[in-house]
Amino acid sequence: MRESLHLVCPHCDAVNRIATTRLNDGPNCGQCKEALFIGEPLALNASNFERHIGRNDLPVVVDFWAAWCGPCQLMAPNFHQAAIDCETQARFAKIDTEQEQQLAGQFNIRSIPTLLIFKNGREIARQSGALDLASLKRWIKPHLS
Repeated sequence: MRESLHLVCPHCDAVNRIATTRLNDGPNCGQCKEALFIGEPLALNASNFERHIGRNDLPVVVDFWAAWCGPCQLMAPNFHQAAIDCETQARFAKIDTEQEQQLAGQFNIRSIPTLLIFKNGREIARQSGALDLASLKRWIKPHLS
């Protein structure tokens, strides 16, 4: 594993370099001083998506969803729990496909929920359909840093 990782702040979008030995120590952003790990998925949009996908050294698991989607609503608590359980191993984010139609189109999202995992700015895995917590964590595990 690397000696340090770049993490994008969930509050101010600043890029921080954190020693890997300090990931579990509750690191704070060097710019805004807020916690870098917040225990929940981050809502991304067109203005901050590229920064979070391209500058985080941890894999980023993105849930493309919509408020009207029943399976999305069923999976939401599982996604939130996975964000807590895997917090220092991956970043978790959500994209509301109703609000961010351009991002949904850019990634050819045809059904929701659809999960994508990005690493080093590139999509490395995709899964469509709602997953229970165990299945979700099992799908993510091979892609963790």
